[in-house]
Amino acid sequence: MKVVITGGSGMLGQWVVRHFVEQGDEVVNADVKQPEQPLCRTVIVDLNELGQVYGVLAGAEAVVHLAAIPVAYSHPNEVTFRNNTMSTYNVLEAAAGLGIRKAVIASSESSYGMVFAQQRFAPRYVPVDEAHPQLPQDSYGLSKIVNEQTADMFHQRTGMQVVSLRLGNVIAPEAYARFPAFIHDPQQRDRILWSYIDARDAAAACRLAIEAEGLGSVALNLAADDTSMAVSSRELMAAQYPEVDDFRAPLSGHESLLSSEKAKRLLGWQPVHAWRDYVKMND
Repeated sequence: MKVVITGGSGMLGQWVVRHFVEQGDEVVNADVKQPEQPLCRTVIVDLNELGQVYGVLAGAEAVVHLAAIPVAYSHPNEVTFRNNTMSTYNVLEAAAGLGIRKAVIASSESSYGMVFAQQRFAPRYVPVDEAHPQLPQDSYGLSKIVNEQTADMFHQRTGMQVVSLRLGNVIAPEAYARFPAFIHDPQQRDRILWSYIDARDAAAACRLAIEAEGLGSVALNLAADDTSMAVSSRELMAAQYPEVDDFRAPLSGHESLLSSEKAKRLLGWQPVHAWRDYVKMND
């Protein structure tokens, strides 16, 4: 299978490229820069130029669109919004025009709004699932909602399957070394509900989403089964979000507060990498 991965030079992208290459796929990386460790052919492309996107997608059977400005407030708000929405529109427009039937796009837990909110607010309930209201106060989170709606439109128009992965905080394996500095402090990482997802597990989900059939346009949370903290999930919520009393799953340990049950059910996906397997904790 020939697959184009946009943003394959980025932190997550490199692991997605690696996973597809190891599965025997023909992979093309479409990015604005070369990767540190080339694993496939890289084409330097501006995804905001539709003609360039047509060129790089020609001949592909599927596309995984990861390229984006990855956080709020790193660029002027309108730049983040324009870049993230226009590039996604162009990728799906070109894919539709070329007859590509499978696409995966990177959405985000930031679409729920808590992460970059200037006016802090609590989740309505936990674990947060895909039905939770999306209430962003920032252009990054808003861009992800627009991208999901763009995916819906292309599915309605062409029948293309588009899976939008609402990724938790993506962690590369080497980043686990930083975990001991925050795992006992509930105030750290509370805006992301202490979630994380190993880049290797996210990569596996991308390929499963391409392999799946009959999903239409669907948004799926993606997070590890546990939080990124040594403190129990109920203690975390009591410390930082005491006003939340709607618990929709038993929380007896360190269960994730971002539910990935839908991804598990629809993709047959299961995260296998947990930070506790890589970090030695003192008693």
